[in-house]
Order: sequence, then structure tokens, then C-alpha cells
Amino acid sequence: MRRKVPSLNALLIFETAARLQSFTQAADELSLTQSAVCKQVANLEEWLGLSLFARVKKRVVLTNAGRAYAEKIRVHLDRIERDTLELMGYKEGSGVLELAVIPTFATQWLIPKLQEFQQLRPDITIHLSTKTSAFLFSESFFHAAIHSGKAPWPGTIGDYLLPEDHAIPVCSPQLYQRFLGKRRQLSLSDIAEMPLLHLSSRLEDWRRWFELHEHPNDISAVKGSRYELFTMLLEACVTGLGVALIPRYMAQKEIDAGNLMIPIELSLPEQASYFLVYPEEQANYGPLMAFRSWLLEKTTQQLTKG
Repeated sequence: MRRKVPSLNALLIFETAARLQSFTQAADELSLTQSAVCKQVANLEEWLGLSLFARVKKRVVLTNAGRAYAEKIRVHLDRIERDTLELMGYKEGSGVLELAVIPTFATQWLIPKLQEFQQLRPDITIHLSTKTSAFLFSESFFHAAIHSGKAPWPGTIGDYLLPEDHAIPVCSPQLYQRFLGKRRQLSLSDIAEMPLLHLSSRLEDWRRWFELHEHPNDISAVKGSRYELFTMLLEACVTGLGVALIPRYMAQKEIDAGNLMIPIELSLPEQASYFLVYPEEQANYGPLMAFRSWLLEKTTQQLTKG
């Protein structure tokens, strides 16, 4: 049965015109005449039976339907381009692994170790993208994901990797000295007076930390700036914006470099663990299984050392 799909050329032209909000600029980008762009868009509108652009004086503006359609078409065109480039670079026996990773885990733990995997399996190319929350594999191009939580996502196969590590308070040496003054060390009350920085998805961390160490839990535990990612939180601490609770392994490099310090040796126990998750249909995908075996070996070594 013939598919009810417009021509790819028309969709390419429409997406470009929608992105640039201009037929003239679209024609320049695509090396076409403006009349050719206008004709293709008009033909697409006729084929669809609705208007994608509203003509306002000498400008074109996307209709609501055109805007929604452009966003969806852009995703599909990106996927087609990605698949095409992947095929062009294909060699017999090689493979590509599309992996979604928690940002800070990727930068602080995974990427520094990836050279070893690349040396073991130079035939496998890994594409890393960051994802901070769960998603549906059926609506993405990812083969697998490394996520942080209490259990694997529903409907997926999950391999336990590592506990997240205890969170410790960290701040810049300059901020520490400013609050230390003539005292020998900072107390819990002093920490409560410092600007507290928060991870947006864990706004209860400071409250839990104060309660755990039996300090009066007042409004100071929820005050302060919020950051979406641990990488942002780390940079904010390094620049002296405040003190934050960050898993030790994430902050260790900056601590060793002298950019961060631990103002008080009181931690918050781990709350989650890292898992490698993937849909059942990917369980026999060679590049994923090779990466899985290597990753489990590396995490087991770390757990054994710990």
C-alpha cells in the first residue's frame, strides 16, 4: 500500500522556511529561487489541505498547524540525517551505540574511562547525549541510558552499576575563609548562615542533612539558588557563590585541585544508584552488549576497591 507521505524535498524546503521564517532566506540556504520555495510550500499546503503559513504584508508567519507540523518534521529529518551519516560511515562488523547519560556521571566518571573501551573495541562508535530524567525509548533514538534512581525504569532491563556516593558539603576556599574569621573551624550553625545552593531535583537535601546531624531545621535549609545540574552546582561552588551538597566522587577532582574544600566533615548518605537501562528488544544488540560487559567490569572493580 502506498504511504500517505509528501515528498521529502517539499518537507526539507518547508522545514527550512519554517525555521528561518522567510522564503527568501530559505531559498538562499537551499540554493534555490524564491519562486521555487513558494511553489513547493504551496504544493505541500494543497496536498495537506490546510495553510502552513499566513501571508502578512511582505512577511510569512507560521500558522498554529504549521508550527506544530514543523517541530515534528524537524525531529524526523534530524533522524533521517543521523541514520544516513551513520550508514555512510558503516563498515562490516562495526556498530554505533546511542547512549543517554546523566551529565555529571558522563563528565566525571564515564568519559575519563572511555578511552579504554575505545582501545578494546575501536569498531564501536559511542554517541553520548545527556538526559536528566526518564524518557520513552520508543520515542527516542537511544539504545540505552545510564540513569540515577532507586530502581530501573518500568518496562526496561536494568543493570545495577554503582551507588551514587555520599554527598558532602563543598565550597570555595575563599568563601570558607570569609565565614571562618578567627574561629578554628566552622560549626553547623555557621554552615546554616552560608549561602546554600540546591539541586533543583533535590530540594530536601539540606533539610535532611541538618536533621541528620541534629541541627535545628529552620528556613535557612530551603533558602538559596537552585541549579538544574550537578555540573552547574559545582561551578557555582568553585566561583564562590555558596556551599552545596554534592556526591564526593563528583567533587573530588576540584577538591584535589584546591578549587573546592569540605567545610565540615559531615555527609548525607547516598539516596540513589546508577543503572544501565535498555529496552528488551536491544538485549541482543552487539555494540550495547559489548559496552555493557565492559561497563559492568569497571563498576565491579570500583565496588571491590571500595
